[in-house]
Amino acid sequence: MQFNAAQIALLVNGKLEGDTSVSVSSFGKIEEAKPGQLSFLANPKYEEYLYQTKASIIIINESLELKQPVSATLVRVADAYTAFATLLAKYQELITQQLTGIQQPSYIADSATLGENNFIGAFVYIGENVRVGNNVKLFPSVVLGNNVTIGDNTILHAGVKVYFDCVIGKNVTIHAGTVIGSDGFGYAPQKDGSYQKVPQIGNVVIEDFVEIGANVTIDRATMGSTIIHSGVKLDNLIQIAHNVEVGTDTVIAAQTGISGSTKVGKNVMIGGQVGTAGHIQIADGSKINGQSGVTKSIKEPNKTFNGTPAVDFSTSMRVHAMSRNLPNLEKRVKELEKMVEQLLSERVNA
Repeated sequence: MQFNAAQIALLVNGKLEGDTSVSVSSFGKIEEAKPGQLSFLANPKYEEYLYQTKASIIIINESLELKQPVSATLVRVADAYTAFATLLAKYQELITQQLTGIQQPSYIADSATLGENNFIGAFVYIGENVRVGNNVKLFPSVVLGNNVTIGDNTILHAGVKVYFDCVIGKNVTIHAGTVIGSDGFGYAPQKDGSYQKVPQIGNVVIEDFVEIGANVTIDRATMGSTIIHSGVKLDNLIQIAHNVEVGTDTVIAAQTGISGSTKVGKNVMIGGQVGTAGHIQIADGSKINGQSGVTKSIKEPNKTFNGTPAVDFSTSMRVHAMSRNLPNLEKRVKELEKMVEQLLSERVNA
């Protein structure tokens, strides 16, 4: 699949510098790219490679001033990183659009409803009363339990499991091994020390334009719904517990765990390995640094938090600065103690 420089510039609304007819058929990192490949430069740290690379076409920021001649054709855009992401998405879309039809063996219940231009991979299971929209891609070994709904243009990669009654919206991508709608962790302690399971009769609702990484688990609600709102991006290896609600356009990095009934606001950014207590709220626009532990609600929006228990970022930095000085403080305290002892001794002997 080939694109020439003029086509690329049109797709990303860019301005061309150099040979407009040169073509590329693949992508490459600027430091490793070969002739016939497209690359980009967004981070100034890699600017030296702009003058060395063998890439045929490079997307750069329109504000970049060249320090020496460049052999590649340049496409200048407002934001090179976003433009390159747009091209990658278009390329991926063209590839996946070519996949259609139903591979065998697979199982599709008679009561299931399938839209048009779908791809059903081998060993896919589609249960009773499932509704699948148009242009949906279900890769091998996907399982859709009874009464599941899948919206248009959604992609479920290999091995995704969606339990009964769950709802997935349009333009959603879920990567391999993720489980949607497994039971929430609900057990009632008994007098004899045992635990009685609390049935989890709710579901999971994933709205439009959500992307979920590999091996994520999102538990069904005890009652009602666990909700992932539109535009949310979840990294790999994340645990979302029962009755959690994740707000619009929130992003969460890998190995984070959100405990039951926690409400995460809109446009929140959560770093890797963050843990939250249950039944708390995280305000819109909050930023939580990696490995933080959020033990109580964050009520003020647009603040940054750090540490365990998580506190606002400036307080956290002061605490860390003081902790680094503890050895010196200890030494000074001991010196002061000796001085006090000496003064007391001199007073007694006077």
